[in-house]
Amino acid sequence: MERHELPFGSMSPGAGYALLTSVVVPRPIAWVLTRSASGTINLAPHSFFTVASHRPPVVQFTSVGAKDTLRNVSETGELVVHLSPEWLLDEINLTGVDAPPDVSEVELAHLETEPSVSVSCPRLVASPVALECTLERLVEVGACTLVLARVVHASVDAEALDLSDPGRPYADIRRLRPLARLGRDEWSTIGEIVTRRRPVWGRDVGGDGAATDGPGA
Repeated sequence: MERHELPFGSMSPGAGYALLTSVVVPRPIAWVLTRSASGTINLAPHSFFTVASHRPPVVQFTSVGAKDTLRNVSETGELVVHLSPEWLLDEINLTGVDAPPDVSEVELAHLETEPSVSVSCPRLVASPVALECTLERLVEVGACTLVLARVVHASVDAEALDLSDPGRPYADIRRLRPLARLGRDEWSTIGEIVTRRRPVWGRDVGGDGAATDGPGA
């Protein structure tokens, strides 16, 4: 393998962004709905997104620059983070437009909303998962802002939810069909799904010696 060495200290911010977003892949997409202090509903996709904590339940996404989502959540302290499903690719992409603050991307994309259960801003009808959140904290990281949002209520499509073990509700990835972002203007779907059980030390590996069955046994 021949490698190119790319020191970030000598790269422009744009070059660094291009490289990071094309190698840190795939990235799940938070489709975030907020309401401004004046009442305008904003909707935007954010692909720097993950779980920050399960106790308390906190999700996180990054605002690259000071966008409407960041301003709204700073003003109101509320937001709804939606899953971005494959069948809404065009709508999700459209809501990434740099529209003026007084323009609602929900209306641009002709999306329907419904009242949330635990926050005052509404949630999308079309997304199979809506995480109603309150702002936990904002963390400035250079030119970006990390938004930490505490999940106070989850609404999940019943057909996608496995409740066979009430203590561990799981959503079916095959029904959710989430999108992910790649580099450039590229997106991806879930593709092939594989299963591997996490190995246990002393049973599958280590202890008195590596188990002969291997970690996938």
